[in-house]
Amino acid sequence: MIRMYVVCEGQSEETFVRDVIAPIFVNQQIFLTARLITTSKGHKGGALSYQRVRKFIFNCLKEETDTLITTFFDLYALGNDFPLFDESRKITDVFQRVSQLESGFKLDITSENKLYEDRFFPYIQPYEFEALLFSDIEKLIELESDWKSAFKKLQAVRESFSTPEHINDSYETKPSARLKTTLTKPSYRKIRHGSLAIQSIGIDKLCEQCQHFAEWYTKLNKLRRSD
Repeated sequence: MIRMYVVCEGQSEETFVRDVIAPIFVNQQIFLTARLITTSKGHKGGALSYQRVRKFIFNCLKEETDTLITTFFDLYALGNDFPLFDESRKITDVFQRVSQLESGFKLDITSENKLYEDRFFPYIQPYEFEALLFSDIEKLIELESDWKSAFKKLQAVRESFSTPEHINDSYETKPSARLKTTLTKPSYRKIRHGSLAIQSIGIDKLCEQCQHFAEWYTKLNKLRRSD
């Protein structure tokens, strides 16, 4: 049996891990638990400074010495105090950029204790969790009957990028902003619709369309075999 904590940025990622990812791995005796970081009194998720993240991860690693730790953070609005953040900004390829950020993140955590190397592997999603929903626009708009009219607009967005994970990261054009402005009747609600859409789209389609997500998912799949 393998136990893993998935430290999530917000409630959308937490719901996704709990309702979609975790059930897939139960039969493999891999038990995933989503955890949110307390950001202020009575509140969890969002506004993640690196020092807060670092402290939380160390506490998780020390809490149970055989539990693995991964993360599910968005590249968009990632704290500029994360390791190698400034260096990563110079990289135009989004996959290379997140790879460098993840490497710097892992190195910083494991430099405190080499025993953490086999227990911690960070994951940063380009550019947002909502990018995954662009893997299959038809499945996404099926969630609400009145969303059908939004198909052409959202499909045009998808076709203008090589993959969903390349949909860019400005405030107006990040994936979540595009969904919020296009899916209005009823309004797109990220916590409710996010996981429902992915359940409909299916993990196989996500992995086919989203290279970086697929690498993380494959790594989870290999855990039991290497145990």
